Amino acid sequence: MWWFQQGLSFLPMALVVWSAASFVFSYITAIVLHHVDPLVPYISDTGTIPPERCLFGIMLNVSTFLGIATMYVRYKQVSALSPEKPKILRLNKLGLMLGWMSCFGLCIIANFQKCILYYIHVLGACLTFGVGSIYMLVQTILSYLMQPELHSKDIFWARLAVLLWSCSSILSMFVSSVVLYSGLYGQNLVQKLHWDPQERGYTPHIISTVSEWSLAFSFLSFFLTYIRDFQKISLRAVASLQGQTLHESPGSFRAEEQALLIAGSI
Repeated sequence: MWWFQQGLSFLPMALVVWSAASFVFSYITAIVLHHVDPLVPYISDTGTIPPERCLFGIMLNVSTFLGIATMYVRYKQVSALSPEKPKILRLNKLGLMLGWMSCFGLCIIANFQKCILYYIHVLGACLTFGVGSIYMLVQTILSYLMQPELHSKDIFWARLAVLLWSCSSILSMFVSSVVLYSGLYGQNLVQKLHWDPQERGYTPHIISTVSEWSLAFSFLSFFLTYIRDFQKISLRAVASLQGQTLHESPGSFRAEEQALLIAGSI
């Protein structure tokens, strides 16, 4: 059995590979069509103009659903491993809520382009990266609380390192973006897709774009740490029949449901 066939380990791997491919394919398309500069454009700039905008949007929408599924499986795993630890269970529920908010932000990024609806796009980025970083923090804390009985120390340190990488990228991107859009380097920089290295503001622009790519791949790296954990879990669906046929009348269905209640079988 291959490693990706063990448990649900294929799920975080699919999330990472698909999301990375969405960035790379839209970047290559934008470069080939000369829509952006080859040297480290914003990720969002590579998904602004058709046809790469269409590719960027649909691939990130798929990443959203993969992220939701991955975070739900992680939530169920932690709940099953620590059923009698209220502190861990509360943090686990908080992590699921934060994770799904981050996924919703990714969906906003995919469908509201920066050059068209800038403020909505920024809101999506804040949800994805800001709330997503808090999700990573919660999962790192859970890893700390669950070691060494349920989690190895190596996993905790790996997640902590990726979390620090993510936070440093956020800080760098925030500071450079504030400097860039402070008004010192001109107006309408949001619409600007091509930069000359001799222009004023080019240095903070490059720092901001490099930080954004670094932040994106730090998020993907965090989900890589789930692979070993997911090899030890599987989910299955159980079908529960509420009737013997598919064409019973509502009255007979209620009668059968009442019988089940009396028998204590529901």
